[in-house]
Amino acid sequence: MKNSSIEPELLREEVRRRYGSIATGDTTFVVATPSGDACCEPGASTTHRGPAACCNPGAQADTLGYTQADLAGLPEGANLGLGCGNPVALASLQPGETVLDLGAGAGFDAFLSARRVGPTGRVIGVDMTPEMVAKARANARKSAVANVEFRLGEIEALPVADASVDVIISNCVINLCPDKAPVYREAFRVLRPGGRLAVSDVVAREELPDDVQHDFAMLTGCLAGATLQSKLVELLEKAGFADIAIRAKSNSDAVITSWESKRGFEAKVFAAEVTATKPAAPCCGPTCCH
Repeated sequence: MKNSSIEPELLREEVRRRYGSIATGDTTFVVATPSGDACCEPGASTTHRGPAACCNPGAQADTLGYTQADLAGLPEGANLGLGCGNPVALASLQPGETVLDLGAGAGFDAFLSARRVGPTGRVIGVDMTPEMVAKARANARKSAVANVEFRLGEIEALPVADASVDVIISNCVINLCPDKAPVYREAFRVLRPGGRLAVSDVVAREELPDDVQHDFAMLTGCLAGATLQSKLVELLEKAGFADIAIRAKSNSDAVITSWESKRGFEAKVFAAEVTATKPAAPCCGPTCCH
């Protein structure tokens, strides 16, 4: 991404404003899609994306690969129609695992993860938007979910201890970061040896035009911040990850056009499933190191 003229903190603040508005249901700021179309009728729930996402989060969840069983029993308001895939399914979570959700929002994927890991497991959600963290915590209280906690913080500097989680998930958030390299370095730091990364994100097929890369609506709308696939592999390798795989979601075009249908962005970016692992600790003799 070449938007070097945009101050990183200015972009972060714009993201906080937009997603804070989503969390509180304030329609005065987030009222249009990146294409400029009105999102929903006045007073309706609005997001930064297209009509399917903002007007019908349940339908958008279906497009992203969630089932009705996934949606059943979730706290009201946890599903905001955001995301570009289903990282919970991608992660193949197991009972007892500790999961970290980067950019947890209102807690949708965190609550689904909590079901998968069970009472012996644990889920930590991190988000930099205070309104989202407050909403997620309120949702946890409403549903009495005991094995989930939400922390305020930036995913470039995670408030999480070294080698303390088994799995990291994220759903269409890393593309919002001005600099992706520290995100992956931090992910590697907090994963235990042998831990895995399972991320849904938007990845670029080609270099995006400068006018798109400098468009705040596109940057905060999960399109302009997409990393080139080759660059993403490089970032993951430099962070220390192995077994890297980047695949287009089977209905990627439908996901992208559900946000922006007028400018052919499905030819430029794709909804990706990104997986990688932190290599296991080397064995140091008869008893392997831990």
